[in-house]
Amino acid sequence: MRSRARGAAPGADDRGRVPRVLSGALAATRAATARALAGALGLPPPRTGRVRITRDLTVRARDGIKLRTDHYAPELPAAPTVLIRTPYGRGGPMRLLGTLLSTQGYHAVIQSCRGTYGSTGVFEPLLHEHADGMDTLDWLRRQRWYAGRLGTFGVSYQGFVEWALAADAGDELRAMVAVVTAAATRDSTYAGEAFALDTVLTWAELLAAQTTPWLARQLELRRGQPRLLAALAHLPLAEADRIATGDTVPFFQEWLTHHRPAAAYWTPRVFDGRLAEVRAPVAMVTGWQDIFLPAQLRDYATLRAAGARPYLTIGPWTHGSPGLHRTALREGLGWLRAHLSGETERLRAAPVRVHVGGRGGGWRELLHWPPPARSTAWRLQPGGALAPATPPPSTPDALRYDPADPTPSLGGPLLVAQRAGRVENGPLERRPDVLTYTGTPLTAPVEVVGPVTAELWVRSTLPYFDVFVRLCDVDPRGRSWNICDGLTRVTPDRFPCDADGVLRVPVELWPAAHRFDVGHRLRVQVSGGAHPRYARNPGTGEPLGAAVRLRAGDRVVFHDPSRPSAVFLPVGTESGGTAAERGRS
Repeated sequence: MRSRARGAAPGADDRGRVPRVLSGALAATRAATARALAGALGLPPPRTGRVRITRDLTVRARDGIKLRTDHYAPELPAAPTVLIRTPYGRGGPMRLLGTLLSTQGYHAVIQSCRGTYGSTGVFEPLLHEHADGMDTLDWLRRQRWYAGRLGTFGVSYQGFVEWALAADAGDELRAMVAVVTAAATRDSTYAGEAFALDTVLTWAELLAAQTTPWLARQLELRRGQPRLLAALAHLPLAEADRIATGDTVPFFQEWLTHHRPAAAYWTPRVFDGRLAEVRAPVAMVTGWQDIFLPAQLRDYATLRAAGARPYLTIGPWTHGSPGLHRTALREGLGWLRAHLSGETERLRAAPVRVHVGGRGGGWRELLHWPPPARSTAWRLQPGGALAPATPPPSTPDALRYDPADPTPSLGGPLLVAQRAGRVENGPLERRPDVLTYTGTPLTAPVEVVGPVTAELWVRSTLPYFDVFVRLCDVDPRGRSWNICDGLTRVTPDRFPCDADGVLRVPVELWPAAHRFDVGHRLRVQVSGGAHPRYARNPGTGEPLGAAVRLRAGDRVVFHDPSRPSAVFLPVGTESGGTAAERGRS
């Protein structure tokens, strides 16, 4: 059977299609629904109630591929255009979004990426998005209604597509709205140089499921997706795609193979190398528990360093939180109106807006990210304690990691919203393969806003192992809630060791914004993995996709004056930020 795991939908062939213009009554019904949605979301009043919708237009790429495209046209003269390219189809929510954009005064152009939902060719993630985007822009220039003012809007993969086009779009590209996305996906795929198994395999299964009949899909979801769960637990990983989807997924196989940092495979599939050339104003929206947060903040820093002034919003959201999408619509439409229609009064005063979790937190407006803060070391102590003080001479703590019974992942940044985010960590912390270090109850609040890192001094019986670190907030009832975390994969010669075979392993955790309240305690977890969020480390050094042998290994974590393992927290003042920033709160 020909694979549909590549993202091709039924009908994704070369059959001719005649563009269809929706009847006036149906278009009016959709426009009325869009107006109601705009009112519910607190969006600006619609500029027009009349929308002309044309579906199944053909945009021909340079290699003959036919890209199926829908056009939502407002009855307004010289209206700007908003382009969305997507592998997830043009129906359902995308139809509503297209109508909403059009009633707000834009030509909305929604296009299916090649190999998906009627567009011909094969969907190969990221590979063709630059060329197909430029060919679509060339098509736009030949349309009589195109006024030469372009904006883009994209969530997740749709945002990757935006960045593929951005550097070469020229002055026509006047505004970008990038939501839970980044210009480069390679580092997110191999966070800490481990493999983001849950995200990649779940996404592959979701793409394949787009071809599944609706009733069969609902049954699979009701059953708890047993095939996906079995695939996440399976070895070798090279067989996991067939277990999850029933077929081989070419990009999954390629991502298992081309995982080295310098792999040439990724060169045409990442777009961060030309970020400094992007001149369009960019608004970014993301969440503290989003899978792409570190990469998106690197994009923000690159744009700032190039002299741009991007807007940034970070909320208490996961990749699929409803609140994320509501905010993205409100702020995204305000951004488009400001830069495509000149309504700059709709912009907020501060370019950065972040939500600080915990009691006494809330939304803060900042001048830039990260805000000024002092890096404060909270050091692991003997007896499972945690404190800023230098630890006394002490015996290191031991743990044993067994990949046959891998330390599980619990909450955190995951693709599926129902399993992601902040959760109570008691079940995880009761496992013997998880070390915990807990501070005393706070007598004053500690507000952490910015990048979080850790440095652990570790000795392992195996040269191949992982170090997972998680920061938690322990409430007065003893419940432990994850704030941020990160993992580093250790291989021979990646980090130097001392004469005793001890390595100093850096770990980049997700950035955070959280206020630890009086009576709460800080806690740091240390373990050997977080499966299936990250592929387990078999301990053998076998190739990622082929590994089947599993070796359990012992390691010790040091906490003494000469090897002070610690987590480094960006701590602000009690009210958060500088005086200028506090005045904008």
